[in-house]
Amino acid sequence: MAAGLGGHAGETDGAVIIRSLENPEHFEVVYDRHVMAIHRYASRRVGITLADDVAAETFLRAFRARFRYDPAAASALPWLYGIATNVLHTHRRREKAQYRAWERTGADPVVAADHAEGVVLQVAAGERARQLSGALARLTQKERDVVLLVTWAELSYEQAAESLGIPVGTVRSRLNRARGRLRDILNRFDLSEDLG
Repeated sequence: MAAGLGGHAGETDGAVIIRSLENPEHFEVVYDRHVMAIHRYASRRVGITLADDVAAETFLRAFRARFRYDPAAASALPWLYGIATNVLHTHRRREKAQYRAWERTGADPVVAADHAEGVVLQVAAGERARQLSGALARLTQKERDVVLLVTWAELSYEQAAESLGIPVGTVRSRLNRARGRLRDILNRFDLSEDLG
């Protein structure tokens, strides 16, 4: 963190973003708070190689749009996930290819960068991971966005709705539809019990 930016520990992201309108360097606090979460989300979607670019583009867009941020929102994370999801749409083909590769090989390309962890994944859940990744690739982009924001990013329905700029009811219906489609696909592999 840059010198002189301390004292933000108790402040909401909204308050920090408001300060950044006058002093742009204060936006670094929001970056420091949330860059790892955004990077993890991006790396799960498009791999480690592109995650750096997605995270950087997300924060650049957020910085440029900070004057439109609703300061009543305590956390900027749902807003940032929404921006990251939009950035990821430009990487959609890469994401689908990654799921297809995972389906074929059973090795999560994100985890495969760490060989030991990749081996553990293959031994523990190779076939299930392959089937699940193939099923994810068969969802529509809108369904996949909702599923991954709720599962991998661990957002609430309300936060996912805020991230995507859609009503909570739409999140619920897309998630319900996606779960049904995943269940149908995975029933062929006898994995539907994992979906609850």
